[in-house]
Amino acid sequence: MRTYQTQEIKNIALLGNDGAGKTTLTEALLFESGIISRRGRITMKNTVSDYFPVEQEYGYSVFSTVFHCEWNNKKLNIIDCPGSDDFAGAAMTAMGVTDTTILLINGQYGVEVGTQNHFRYTEKLGKPVIFLVNQLDAENCDYDQILEQLTSIYGSKVIPIQYPIKTGPDFNALIDVLLMKKYSWKPEGGAPIIEDIPAEELDKATELHKALVEAAAEHDETLMEKFFESEELTEDEMREGIRKGLAARGMFPVFCVCATKDMGVRRLMEFLGNVVPFVDEMPKVHNTRGEEVKPDSNGPTSLYFFKTAVEPHIGQVCYFKVMSGKVHEGDDLTNADRGSKERMAQLFCCAGATRIKVEELVAGDIGCTVKLKDVKTGNTLNGNGCDHRFNFIKFPEPKYIRAIRAANESETEKMMTCLQRMSQEDPTWVIEQSKELRQILVKGQGEFHLRTLKWRMENNEKIQIIYDEPRIPYRETITKAARADYRHKKQSGGAGQFGEVHMIVEPYSDGMPVQEVYKFGGQEFRINAKSEEVIDLEWGGKLVFINSVVGGAIDARFMPAILKGVMAKMEQGPLTGSYARDVRVIVYDGKMHPVDSNELSFMLAGRNAFSQAFKQAGPKILEPIYDVEVFVPSEKLGDVMSDMQGRRGMILGMSSENGYEKLTAKVPLKEMSSYSTTLSSLTGGRASFVMKFASYELVPTDVQQQLIKDFEATQTEE
Repeated sequence: MRTYQTQEIKNIALLGNDGAGKTTLTEALLFESGIISRRGRITMKNTVSDYFPVEQEYGYSVFSTVFHCEWNNKKLNIIDCPGSDDFAGAAMTAMGVTDTTILLINGQYGVEVGTQNHFRYTEKLGKPVIFLVNQLDAENCDYDQILEQLTSIYGSKVIPIQYPIKTGPDFNALIDVLLMKKYSWKPEGGAPIIEDIPAEELDKATELHKALVEAAAEHDETLMEKFFESEELTEDEMREGIRKGLAARGMFPVFCVCATKDMGVRRLMEFLGNVVPFVDEMPKVHNTRGEEVKPDSNGPTSLYFFKTAVEPHIGQVCYFKVMSGKVHEGDDLTNADRGSKERMAQLFCCAGATRIKVEELVAGDIGCTVKLKDVKTGNTLNGNGCDHRFNFIKFPEPKYIRAIRAANESETEKMMTCLQRMSQEDPTWVIEQSKELRQILVKGQGEFHLRTLKWRMENNEKIQIIYDEPRIPYRETITKAARADYRHKKQSGGAGQFGEVHMIVEPYSDGMPVQEVYKFGGQEFRINAKSEEVIDLEWGGKLVFINSVVGGAIDARFMPAILKGVMAKMEQGPLTGSYARDVRVIVYDGKMHPVDSNELSFMLAGRNAFSQAFKQAGPKILEPIYDVEVFVPSEKLGDVMSDMQGRRGMILGMSSENGYEKLTAKVPLKEMSSYSTTLSSLTGGRASFVMKFASYELVPTDVQQQLIKDFEATQTEE
């Protein structure tokens, strides 16, 4: 295979809802370009995409598949992405390293929630979009309705380049209004029969052709001038105008295919090869210092690793994009993130599980390698004199959390090793060993996402695992001031232990002044702060510790021990054993013994005084509240709102966005446990949501009482 130069390379992400036919289209693209000699079928489990056992088990994509096509002396690197929202991380990664997005639409269902989600990702990243309508041979396919749907959602930028003469089982022909030709196919598909447009279709085709010419001219002043003069452009001029319109997201062309019958695929590849922007025609990427990095094959060598896979009999396969310069077999590079040295022993171009050996890859190209020692997803490898680092892929926040444990406790360490490796393959699997909750948490995008992890763990790694409901990271705080004192005294022959601490606790918020006088039980306590220590707690909130002891009642050297005792109780609140936060502690008096007082005595006295005062200070439980956005079809909005209110959700607002209703709410984390499953059930899989931590807020009284009761029950059992 020859080395393609930067100006001959195009990088494309293939996205679409589950069932749109991406894997089947991939087979057709590879077959037409000669990379494979026979098209595989999903039912036969022999496709280039979906070659992992878990994908063959479930029947659809779990991982993205990187492949390439050679067409008219150009190289098209294409990444086929899973359609399920549970595997959104793969789509985000693919769009990070590609330049153009094909959004595949199922001709039976039109614009689906997955289409909407993927389009939103392209908006955030500023990527060109081509809409591709597939399954035109389906009985209930209505192309005109799909086009109307696309136009109503995405506006006048939607420009049809092709339309089918008829849809359904008899589909075998379409009109191309860019070339103004009729394309038809024999039952076996493949090479089209190209003819003049029949008379009965000419008016419609001419009207759409004029709209396409006008759209192509809009993005180039020279073309616009010519259009005003003659209202016509040459084929090459139209291609140039469409390319500029695509790159600027000023137009979204619509194409047609029937991937299962290999109809329209060859024409699609012509368009991708001739019109889609090259790597060097797209906006430049910036490194972590904000410096622009051009895809210059003569620049310093820099590779960005965007995907890791572990394959049987091979081990770790690392996929990368050449951001700058060239990479050759045998090159020694430095890992900018980890400081280690790596040798690129072998380079490959990808076609799913098939890899084609190459000696060199240049800026803009995508390839893979094996047997690297210490390269993780997101790392950058550089040649001499280059210090680039890249961090342009942002993964979605987790939406589904479960506690995980090995059925056989002795396999816990082995399970953790596998989990860490699997989170390298899919960074949206987030693994956390929670000291606070005393659980190992696995976080993902939905129930199916975590079910996939379980399947792989049990079938590939032979480790049986159990998912449990995760504990909720509650917080405890106080709502009023309280006072307590505690004397720790222990005598056991020889030196004893003695420490007495008097303290006041009160709720704390930023900027809150210290009172000069506190009253408890008719008695006044004057405060004269000698020192103040503000501690930002690692679990959120603050602890403010004030020394107000006068007359040397407690030596200053014992203050750190008292603080240590207070911190011990802050880590295990008295109501539910959760972390405490936003408390001010004032130590105002106490006693010590010239012989028996030591740090341990004052640590114990401080801990117990704080515990007593905390319990008298109107203790309250705080729960994590999340901002939730739900995208839902309008006819299902009422059901979703009712369910949300049943989850103690506070509805903040509603708005329409691209044909869907957007519902925003604040919801307690405890109530979101299985929300992805419920939402899918309520809407037939047509809704999606995102959630992000917002704040901690007081739980209602009835919920607090139940939580305390549950905690006391567990303490009794233990």
